[in-house]
Amino acid sequence: MQPLFLRVGIPLAAAAAIVFAWHRFGWQGVLVVITALVMWLLLHFNRMMQVLKRAADQPVGYVDSAVMLNAKLKPGVTLLHVTAMTRSLGALQTIKDEQPEVYRWSDNSQSYVDCEFNGGRLVRWDMVRPAQSDDDPPADAETAAAPRKISRFGAAVGGGDPRSAAQTPSNPGPDRPSDNKE
Repeated sequence: MQPLFLRVGIPLAAAAAIVFAWHRFGWQGVLVVITALVMWLLLHFNRMMQVLKRAADQPVGYVDSAVMLNAKLKPGVTLLHVTAMTRSLGALQTIKDEQPEVYRWSDNSQSYVDCEFNGGRLVRWDMVRPAQSDDDPPADAETAAAPRKISRFGAAVGGGDPRSAAQTPSNPGPDRPSDNKE
């Protein structure tokens, strides 16, 4: 329904606006409507050029995070919209100019998202993450260094040694009375 509206409805609405402007305001109304239509076309052209300019700086088919792209995708969005989200042109996976078109965006972790477009609109997408092999040890919380807590004033607090916690100065705050009595 939406592509039919875009192909037929918008030009019909533009023609109707020009006819209405002619009957209501004469040549001056036609000039105002045509000026507004040209401005609308220039805004769309400018947006498309900005998206393509940003995409030209990235490698083809690259995205920062395939997981985030997968979460942001919605059915029915255009290829230009997905290109704007990824800031990269997708790597074409199918034969050129054959419908449906499948584009792939991948990240550094070898995860990728295959997006299927039919008529320039997103129909479906699949995300593939690489399987973790048995040779790779799982990330364990015990083997990783514990994060250090930083106090309000930038001093390290609680390094795991109970003696260091007792020697760390604390901020008494507004609710607790200070040890310094004058």
